[in-house]
Amino acid sequence: MSQPSIGSPRPAVSAVAEMSELIELLEVVWERGRDTASAPPVSSAQARVLFLVDGNDQLNLRELGRLLEAAPPSVTRLCDRLQAVGFLERHPGSEDRREVLLQLTPAGRTYLERLRARRQEVLAEAMAAMPQASRAALAAGLADFCAAVTKPLRLQSPDSLITRTALA
Repeated sequence: MSQPSIGSPRPAVSAVAEMSELIELLEVVWERGRDTASAPPVSSAQARVLFLVDGNDQLNLRELGRLLEAAPPSVTRLCDRLQAVGFLERHPGSEDRREVLLQLTPAGRTYLERLRARRQEVLAEAMAAMPQASRAALAAGLADFCAAVTKPLRLQSPDSLITRTALA
C-alpha cells in the first residue's frame, strides 16, 4: 500500500484520527493531574473556566458563556462554585456596572500553576521516551495546532504560552 501524497486529504484524516486518540489519552492524564493539583479539586468544566479566565483579559460572564457554548445559568453556577472555593472573583465593569468581569484570585492562579506543573511532569515523562527527532516534529506541529485553536478562544498567542508549556 502506498503513502498518499502530502497534498491529498488522506494524511489529514489520519492526523485527525491520531489527534482524537491523543486527546482521549490526555483527558485521562488531565483528570489525574486535576485531582492531585490541590484540594479541593475542581470539575473539568470548572477547570475550563479557570483556563479561559486566565487566558483572556477582561472576560465577562456573557463572553465566557459564548466561549464555553453554555447557557447563562450554567455559567453562573460554575462561577458560583469557583468563587465559593476562592478561585474566582467577580467585579462590576467600569463602564457598565451591569457587566460582570471575571478574575482569578491568587488561590486560583496557584491552583492552575500546580495543575500545569503536574500535567507537564506526566507529559515530560512520556516525551522523554520518544526519539529526539519525533519530539522536535511534535513540538513544531503542536505550535501550529495551538495557533489554529487559540484564535477562536481569544486566548493568548501560542508564543506567549511557551514559557509555561516548554516541551522541547
